[in-house]
Amino acid sequence: MQNLIEISAEKFDVIFDLRYASKNNVCGHKLYSRPFAYLHEAAIEPLQKAIKSAKNLGLKLKIFDTFRPIEVQKYMFDKFPGDFVSNPEDGTIPHCRGVAIDLTLTDLSGNELDMGTDFDEFSDLAFHNCEKISVEAQRNRLLFLGLMTSAGFDFYSKEWWHYQLFKPREYQVVKSSPELIHDSLR
Repeated sequence: MQNLIEISAEKFDVIFDLRYASKNNVCGHKLYSRPFAYLHEAAIEPLQKAIKSAKNLGLKLKIFDTFRPIEVQKYMFDKFPGDFVSNPEDGTIPHCRGVAIDLTLTDLSGNELDMGTDFDEFSDLAFHNCEKISVEAQRNRLLFLGLMTSAGFDFYSKEWWHYQLFKPREYQVVKSSPELIHDSLR
C-alpha cells in the first residue's frame, strides 16, 4: 500500500490494542481480518516524537487504530450515520489516508490513564473540552493533547483519542488490500 509504513512492536515502543481486529469495539464484531497498524510515512516522525515525549514522562502510547480501509469506513458510516463517523463519500476520512491514529496514554505497566470515557464513545463526553468528566480525566486529556500536538499532530475536537496530520486532504486515499477486511464485511 502506497506510502504506508507498518507500525510494529519491533520498531516502535508502543502497546497495541487494535480494536477493529477484535470483537472489543463499537460494532461488537471484527472489522479487520487480522491485527495491523499502518501510518503514512509523513506521520512516522511525529509518532516517534510522541513516543519519546511519553517515555520521558514515564508513559507509553497504546494504539487502537491507524490506517482504515475505505470499505470499513463505509460500513461504520452506514452503521453509525451522523457526526461521529466521517462520510467516505465527502468527508475528510483521515484514517483512510493513513494520516490518523487513535490511541491513549498508559503507565509503563500498560494501565490506561483515566480519560473519562473508553475509546469510540459516541457522545459529547468524548469531546476534548468536556467538563462532565473527572478533573483527573480532564488533566490527562490536556497532558495527552499537549504531548501529541507538540509532536506535530493535529487533533479532532470531538474525540480525545484521535490525532492526525495537518491538512489530511492533501494525502491520497490509500487503496487497501481486500485481505485486510474481515469476511463479514465483504
